[in-house]
Amino acid sequence: MCGILGLFQLQKALDRRTIGNYAKILSDIITHRGPDDQGVWVEENARVALAHNRLSIIDLSDNAHQPMVADNGLVIVFNGEIYNYIELRDSLKSHWNFRSKSDTEVILALYSKYGNDCLQYLRGMFAFAIWDPKKNKLFCARDRFGIKPFYFYQNKEVFAFASEAKALLPLVDKIETNKEAFSEYLVFQYTLGNQTLFEGIKQLLPGECLSLEENTLAIKKYWNLEYHPDPYHTEKYFCEQFEALAEESMSLHLRSDVPVASYLSGGVDSSIVASLAHEQGGLKAGLFHGRFNITGYDESNYAQMVADKLKAQINILDIGSKDFVDNISNVIYHLDFPIAGPGSFPQFMVSKYAAQSAKVILGGQGGDELFGGYARYLIAYFEQAISAAIDDTHHNGNFVVTPESIIPNLKTLREYKPLIKQFWKDGLFESLDKRYLRLINRMVDFNGEVDLSVLNLDGVNERFYSIFNAPNVAKASYFDKMTHFDLACLLPALLQVEDRVSMAFGLESRVPFLDHKLAEFVANIPADIKFRNGAMKHMLKKVFGSLLPQELINRRDKMGFPVPLKEWFTGELKDFVGDTFNKTNNNRPFLNKENIMKNFSSMDSAFSRKAWGLLSMELWYQNFHDRELHFKSFLKEHNVLKVGNY
Repeated sequence: MCGILGLFQLQKALDRRTIGNYAKILSDIITHRGPDDQGVWVEENARVALAHNRLSIIDLSDNAHQPMVADNGLVIVFNGEIYNYIELRDSLKSHWNFRSKSDTEVILALYSKYGNDCLQYLRGMFAFAIWDPKKNKLFCARDRFGIKPFYFYQNKEVFAFASEAKALLPLVDKIETNKEAFSEYLVFQYTLGNQTLFEGIKQLLPGECLSLEENTLAIKKYWNLEYHPDPYHTEKYFCEQFEALAEESMSLHLRSDVPVASYLSGGVDSSIVASLAHEQGGLKAGLFHGRFNITGYDESNYAQMVADKLKAQINILDIGSKDFVDNISNVIYHLDFPIAGPGSFPQFMVSKYAAQSAKVILGGQGGDELFGGYARYLIAYFEQAISAAIDDTHHNGNFVVTPESIIPNLKTLREYKPLIKQFWKDGLFESLDKRYLRLINRMVDFNGEVDLSVLNLDGVNERFYSIFNAPNVAKASYFDKMTHFDLACLLPALLQVEDRVSMAFGLESRVPFLDHKLAEFVANIPADIKFRNGAMKHMLKKVFGSLLPQELINRRDKMGFPVPLKEWFTGELKDFVGDTFNKTNNNRPFLNKENIMKNFSSMDSAFSRKAWGLLSMELWYQNFHDRELHFKSFLKEHNVLKVGNY
């Protein structure tokens, strides 16, 4: 796990020393990603410079130093882990003379043999760039789910890429907000496509690769999750196969030359991951949990139950309002963007805590999106079941649940009655895509804080529909369409949080549910098995329920990683919120400061995302837009640096 950066001169102008210094300076911005080692490589003709910050996990020796240069001239910078590197290495021994035991060199060997098709062989999380001198070609790729980040920027002089967008800010002409991405952020609190909130900085999407050859940039989708429900096998078969794939994925994710730890939130996903890892003898660095000592926000008792069942010690961190004040601006700085909800704050705190004694940690990301862990799936199906009962059509299609079967699971929605009330207020029984958009639309809470007249929200809706009804899920059930959208769009936003809050402290986070072979198998399981009778995470609980305490399996109140924003913002942190917005220099495109302050205290939900969205947006502007001169100053000082390893 590391930080990568590269520069490709489109119009040769800089000498070797200057471009090398540029790469070193920009790479220094993300040294937190790789505190163990740093390297810079510059091509002989000074056209390409690659930089790397290393977090040593596999092959801790200097043989795995990056940028890694092969005997045939190929050069790579790589961030991530290739979990099947041992098997790949064995298969490539006749083709390649290995000098290290690293997964980095395996990618070089694969590319040498298969070219761009090397991606088809990789199981893991990755973002990498390879310079191919024989073809004068830069080849870059991002893993299938977007676990590892890859951002890029291009102007007339240079193409640049980095693991974090902030490392590219010194290159942009002006730090500005991208209007299209901002529109998407308002609706979803994340972006849908390759645009980011920074004008001019884009990202490779999950499952994409990029080639830059003869100054021509080409981006290609090399993988997509296809949904082809298998009607021939039984639930028993699917459960057995899934169990085997999950155990195999865990064994691969435990490969490490340093001890492995695990997050333990008190929910099903992280508890299964921790239990599987413990069962395979892989947890050597402990369990980690964060809690708030406020009624309704403390889930440590469930985490403790799992730890007790495993006979393992759990490290519990108490998080308070002072921690929020001291760290929230830094959270937004490390995230690069104000996305994906307030859970990023406690994740940041727990990662900081875990990094004191671990370098690798396991998490449960992906379980909700693969197996239906969000209450909104049940809300959507509840409406569909009512509509089908009225029209007597539930027997005509893949409705997954019938009105009769869904009733026992509706008690899960007890805490979501306000959301159901809001959801059913308008548009009842519309088309399925419109109904799901209403469920996930975050715009409903806004009341004059945003100038919507300058934004193209119709374009956002169209982009949503194109993803929701994409060809790879065209014949699937409503359940698969919903989970497909969340896998394609929400999950990368959550994974960005997973990556940034861990890498802020040189901690590698691994997500065993997001093995592509496992996900491909799950995508073909019929929805009425995965989401039987509207039971969330039915298969997960059926297959691995015996590993967990019954109290956890039967709980109905799990709500992610809830943060007591309402209690804090209307109480002890009220002045902090006011002071934060009063620092505004009024140069906030699309936002109305007066209305923000007027409406901020009107939160009617203990888990209001409106409050988080507005506060994190303001902190984003303060960290980046208001510090434009700070970022611009980096490259002005390049001549004073002395870099001698290229």
